Amino acid sequence: MKPILAGQAGAVAGSADKTPSLRWALASLSLSMLLSSLGTSVANVALPTLARAFDASFHEVQWIVLAYLLAVTALIVSVGRLGDIIGRRRLLLAGIALFTVASVLCGVAPALPLLIAARAAQGVGGAVMMALTMAFVGETVSKAKTGSAMGVLATMSAIGTALGPSLGGVLIAGLGWRAIFLINVPLGILSLLLAHRYLPVDRREPKIDRGGFDGMGTLLLALTLAAYALAVTVHSTGQHDEGRGGFGPLNVALLLSAVVGVGLFVRAEARATSPLIRLTMFRDPQLCASLAASALVSTVIMATMVVGPFYLSRALELDAALVGLVLSVGPVVVALTAVPAGRLADRFGAQRITVVGLIGMAAGCLMLAMLPATLGIPGYIAPIVVVTGGYALFQTANSTAVMTDVGPDQRGVISGMLNLSRNLGLITGASVMGAVFALASATSGITTAPSADVAAGMRITFAVATALIVVALVFAVGVPALAKRNPLLRQVS
Repeated sequence: MKPILAGQAGAVAGSADKTPSLRWALASLSLSMLLSSLGTSVANVALPTLARAFDASFHEVQWIVLAYLLAVTALIVSVGRLGDIIGRRRLLLAGIALFTVASVLCGVAPALPLLIAARAAQGVGGAVMMALTMAFVGETVSKAKTGSAMGVLATMSAIGTALGPSLGGVLIAGLGWRAIFLINVPLGILSLLLAHRYLPVDRREPKIDRGGFDGMGTLLLALTLAAYALAVTVHSTGQHDEGRGGFGPLNVALLLSAVVGVGLFVRAEARATSPLIRLTMFRDPQLCASLAASALVSTVIMATMVVGPFYLSRALELDAALVGLVLSVGPVVVALTAVPAGRLADRFGAQRITVVGLIGMAAGCLMLAMLPATLGIPGYIAPIVVVTGGYALFQTANSTAVMTDVGPDQRGVISGMLNLSRNLGLITGASVMGAVFALASATSGITTAPSADVAAGMRITFAVATALIVVALVFAVGVPALAKRNPLLRQVS
């Protein structure tokens, strides 16, 4: 069975959404999304083991996580654009191959610096896989089925994120820490074979139609994003027992560098013949609103991951096993909700389901902000189900709204920007919402804080989260409505 030609993809998708070739194409994209998401979360649980194995401090081994995160964040827009230029299929194949080879290097690394370098290389492959799997949806399924396909990818992303800690714990206990990286190798090979056989081949267009690659813009954007990511993560992974450090001069310098970098990047893009990001696309209020809402929602969803473990262990006094079980509820809800959410977006419209998802998140956050500890585990799980269910609706519908009408020459970069907004939200949420929780708990040692203080900190944190979701709701509802009233806001070059 030959790969589907990209030029025929729309016709094929429209008439054969359920053909075996399409199913296998979606399977390859789903596996790529699963692996890249698994790479984000699987190493966290291994940090204590790795610290002992390499006789290193917590601060040093934390770079095993940061190296992957920084590589993905800094490069995800650039690799999306590169896929638009040189061909998404060949770049995705290269990304999967790099991810797989880097996983081998991680698994056999004899020293910590080599493991960190291999994780950075794995992150480059992960950035390619994250950016291009979403971009490929437009070439493999019909427009009417875009929401369903996005739902499948969202499900695999959630499963990868949720599976990481539990799978990592089982592998470490049974086979040692190297197994958490080597497990990617057979899965990576399978993904590579499926992608090579079933994904649409790249169109052979004249280079003049594709434009050139913006090397200066790529460098400036990567450095800017890396500076911001470091500014908000280095202090939160400092040398204290709680895993928090102070926001010092280095962080301020990095933030200032990021601000300067933004200015230089905008200037470079305005002058570039073939810019990495066309600044005129930001004239589209729907795109801007979607990206801003995505960042805000991701900031809030990270709060559940940051605050949840402390609330469950300190305020509700649960043991580690029960904490892990309760925390798995949220990702499971996302995994179960994402595919139905895609179908709802196809049927009722992505904009409408986006708003419904945000309303659900706001309601869940408000419930958590008013939650008395006396309600125990059920009192915590119920609003978390509402929050994460709303998140699944939003994430799937928002991605569908952004990607449905994107031109073929911009799918990669737009997909990269959508993933970037999510990653920046997660990074910001880990730092900012963690700081809000620590301040609201009114204690210098969150791991030893009284249960009442932790419960109060949780309520205040989710009061802030509710406000952020309301802002996202204003973007989702207000900006498109304003654009309809003012045709000038809809101008997009």
